[in-house]
Amino acid sequence: MFDRRTLLLSAGAAGIGAMGALPFPAFAAGRAALPTEGWVDVRRFGAKGDGGTIDTPAINRAIDHVAAKGGGTVYFPAGTYACYTIRLKSRVTLHLDNGATILAAPPVGETGYDVAEPNPWDMFQDFGHSHWRNSLIWGEGLHDITIEGAGLIWGKGLGRGDGKDNWLKDPNGPGTGNKAIALKLCRNVTLRDIRILEGGWFALLATGVDNLTIDNVLCDTNRDGFDIDCCRNVRVSNCTVNSPYDDAICPKSSYALGYPQITEHVTISNCFVTGNYQVGSVLDGTWKKMPAEFAPTIHGRIKFGTESNGGFRNITITNCIFEDSRGLAFQTVDGAIVEDVTVSNLTMRGIVNAPIFLRLGRRMRGPEGRAIGTMRRILIQNVTSSNANQLPSVIAGLPGHPIEDLKISDMFLHHAGGAPAAMASLRPPENELGYPEAPMFGDLPATGFFIRHARNVELSNVEIAVAKPDPRPALRLDDVDDVDLFRVTVPEGAKAVSTQGVRRLRSLGNLWMPDRMIAGPTSETF
Repeated sequence: MFDRRTLLLSAGAAGIGAMGALPFPAFAAGRAALPTEGWVDVRRFGAKGDGGTIDTPAINRAIDHVAAKGGGTVYFPAGTYACYTIRLKSRVTLHLDNGATILAAPPVGETGYDVAEPNPWDMFQDFGHSHWRNSLIWGEGLHDITIEGAGLIWGKGLGRGDGKDNWLKDPNGPGTGNKAIALKLCRNVTLRDIRILEGGWFALLATGVDNLTIDNVLCDTNRDGFDIDCCRNVRVSNCTVNSPYDDAICPKSSYALGYPQITEHVTISNCFVTGNYQVGSVLDGTWKKMPAEFAPTIHGRIKFGTESNGGFRNITITNCIFEDSRGLAFQTVDGAIVEDVTVSNLTMRGIVNAPIFLRLGRRMRGPEGRAIGTMRRILIQNVTSSNANQLPSVIAGLPGHPIEDLKISDMFLHHAGGAPAAMASLRPPENELGYPEAPMFGDLPATGFFIRHARNVELSNVEIAVAKPDPRPALRLDDVDDVDLFRVTVPEGAKAVSTQGVRRLRSLGNLWMPDRMIAGPTSETF
């Protein structure tokens, strides 16, 4: 019924069966028993764990039993539990033992996962962000729930939601599921130590969740890793996410709840994100690179947005590694705020577009009448990026709506360089309504930073290097007011700064650039 990998993952369950049935909660002779108080084994409720039997009814009976007793732990011993939709309850922990796999089974016709619930606001964000019940595991309006253990959640039978699943006639139709874990309006949620393989459209979609902890989760997935939408008090730590076809850790602030809600008090720390390994090869330790032809479309990054109706506030990102992925992005294009952000200690290698991308736009996908958003008070420090492509870091506001109060320090940016001479004189379009991605303006006339429509910008202890000589200036400043350049190093012999409508520029202690103060407005290259 399933492929070779399914059989391998099922081997643990087969081995236990060969030893004979063991009374719960004991393991083999000589091993300690699990605590019995509050724990129930899914096999007591009829789960087989044989990789073929649909075990969802038994698992949901076990969850209902534990919830009715006031809470406890539903225990999955080693085995492969083929499932459709598992429905969580408050005060319930799912504990996946080492060797246990919850396997998303393929739907049969319209038989399969719970049907996506109606949402009158689903025109304001993608289908996947607007529905939760068409998932392998979902919960709504719950509190005090945990999914933990050394086991695996394998979304093999889930769709990606984009029509690229050849075995699905309708990727969002009745019976199909497209998320591994979906949570709506929950609080006190913990995901810890589990592994997720092929999580579908989202390995995790958390919308309107307060007090969310994601710790030591390895996610090797075929679209988004963690989508954290309209959530408060979030801690993502010690995680590995390989997501070559979409984003790795992706806080959002959509209109899916029917009102704008800010995503705030978020810490992302000690995480590794990448988009250049074949799905499954990080999990199994083979680390197989994606074919070279996929390089231009690789994702695998940390991105705030694109959905941005409520905004982002009080954000810290620290001690993270980006490899062969897109860079760090903050985006508000639907009328929301981005403010009070601290980013520190990032290591980036092989960025396939801008290492840093900050965008204030006016797509305005949401109810009419919203004002254009704001982006202010952002501090980025201690970042090293090597072997990035030709696209510089991009900081782009709108005319009359600048990105404000930006401090960038202690940064080394190494790019491929080698751009043609004509690229130095480009005047990129505003593209105010465009989907926010670093390549949205086309080729750019800078090797290190392209900054347009910004105010109160400071670059200090920043070095820009290129692997091949490049005719473009290191910095392109367009409609920037109040900019400080202190100890900025550019490639020897290259143009340092090109300005257009710049006011109040101060340059001090920069290698290959003269010290100067310009009241402006000025349009010159030096």
